Amino acid sequence: MTDPVNAKTSIAERVVRSILDRKLRPGERLGEKELAEVFGVSRTLVREALMQLQARGFVEVRPRLGWYVVEPSFEEARETYAARRVIEPGMLQDAGRPLQSAIRALRQHVAEEREAVAHANAATRSVLLAEFHVCLAECLGNRFLTGMLVDLSARTTLVSALYQSQTQAQDSNDEHSAIVDALEAGRMDEAAELMRAHIDWLAARLDADLAHTGRTKDRLLAALGEPPLRPGPDAAPRAGSRPRRG
Repeated sequence: MTDPVNAKTSIAERVVRSILDRKLRPGERLGEKELAEVFGVSRTLVREALMQLQARGFVEVRPRLGWYVVEPSFEEARETYAARRVIEPGMLQDAGRPLQSAIRALRQHVAEEREAVAHANAATRSVLLAEFHVCLAECLGNRFLTGMLVDLSARTTLVSALYQSQTQAQDSNDEHSAIVDALEAGRMDEAAELMRAHIDWLAARLDADLAHTGRTKDRLLAALGEPPLRPGPDAAPRAGSRPRRG
């Protein structure tokens, strides 16, 4: 028999993982029936898992429409980076010098980022750049902060999809490498300052001009424009209608 608690947790974590992997995008619908079939569980368990994700700020329920991946507002995007600015530098400043095995893992991750950037693999590089911050928390051995960074990184992935251009990936990779250099040398204060500057740079790339096209409804309005109140004289006849005789 499926353990309901483990099943709910598994569903929730796989949804978050799919957000991190950019497989689920802001505004995407999450049908209870479809998810129940995918996971082989009841719709009740799916609904409870989605309620957990709603509490964590990843999904929302729209009346008479169902569950959707959230589309953070521009202000929420800024708040996400403000939270990261407090948490991540503090995590580094308070950590002890990492073990060499942790440094090797971080170096390997940075090398994989660089490889993805060099080969213009946009999807892979975006995932790896976001996951660096989770990998860093894991390597520092703080399970609680690792969980927080998973949520913050997934939230940032949604924000990035709406309000940031997908360029300057090499700059992010270079900054990650510099942070690892400082950690390897045991310069924890420097690593914290580098992280703070890195997050500030990412936050500065939030584009207010993209805010109006961030939400699905707004994107449609921008694409389709204001509909005319009545057909113009050159409008095509509706399907099935008879042309008027002159």
